[in-house]
Amino acid sequence: MKKIQNIKIFLKKYLTWRWFIVFILVLGAAFFVYKKYFVTHEKVLATYTVKKDTLEDILSLTGEIDASEKVSLHFQTGGRLSWVGVQEGDTVKKYQGIASLDPRQLQKTLQKYLNTYSKERRDFEQTTTDNDELAIALSEDIRDRAKRTLENAQFDLDNSVIDVELQAIAKEFSYLYSPIDGIVTMVDAKEPGMNAAVTDTYEIINPGSILFSVSADQTEVVDLNEGKEGMITFDAYPDKKIVGKISSIAFTPKINETGTVYEVKMTIDENSTNIYRLGMTGDVDFVLHEIPNVIAIPIEYIQDENDKQYIFKKIDEKKQKVPVTIGKEYGGMVEIRDGLIEGDVIYEIE
Repeated sequence: MKKIQNIKIFLKKYLTWRWFIVFILVLGAAFFVYKKYFVTHEKVLATYTVKKDTLEDILSLTGEIDASEKVSLHFQTGGRLSWVGVQEGDTVKKYQGIASLDPRQLQKTLQKYLNTYSKERRDFEQTTTDNDELAIALSEDIRDRAKRTLENAQFDLDNSVIDVELQAIAKEFSYLYSPIDGIVTMVDAKEPGMNAAVTDTYEIINPGSILFSVSADQTEVVDLNEGKEGMITFDAYPDKKIVGKISSIAFTPKINETGTVYEVKMTIDENSTNIYRLGMTGDVDFVLHEIPNVIAIPIEYIQDENDKQYIFKKIDEKKQKVPVTIGKEYGGMVEIRDGLIEGDVIYEIE
């Protein structure tokens, strides 16, 4: 009997705790449902304190560094190099020698053409003499033939003169010199004795002539003019800004572009040219229009309703709908001409 009585006491206690746990779970579920579906949570809206600002209409363009003075030199004919006077990285002056082909073959060819010229000259003189002596004794038909022979001799002589002149030019072109001051950036044929092809190049760039070249669409180029300044930021120096000035705007569009695009060239600070390299990319910002010292707010705080504009202003710790008169919009900020003053607090649109 005692054992049965102990079992009854245990069951009673167990059932009591079981119902208590069930009660707690039901109470928690009811509280969750109440909070979720019956209690209204007021959304905390972002606010903005009205202040005066300067609105700027900015045109941003992308470009890269180029140079107005750069040349690629190469020989007109191939041949063996007899002399190379520069290496990559060398600084050269205008008219300084770069490289030369072996002139011996050119000299021999020139001498051959000079000999041909001398022979043609003698033949021409002899033909002229013979024509003069026989002109009276010959018939008119024979005189015409002699005249044509003399003219042919003259053509041969003229051609020999041209051959000599062309060979003299070829000899002159066997010597390369720099037409500009600059730095040698490419030397394809480096060593004397090697054969140089007409495709071998010696490239020279004047670092003092570097510029920033940007491409402007036809809808953008109309807002630009020579002398206009812009702030340039290069990808290689993101924390540094330099001033650039438009030096020229192309009259014709660039080829191989998907749209109608014009090249705009800008000069940059001469003191900065030694740290920039050709091909470096960057962005330039032009201020097209500017409205200084005006009340302006972010555009997302304005509500459009029936062609009118409203904002939600904090008045006596309450949110009230107030009409405003807007002006220009630049860079996501809108000019407020009436309806707000500096220091007002406004709410974002729900």
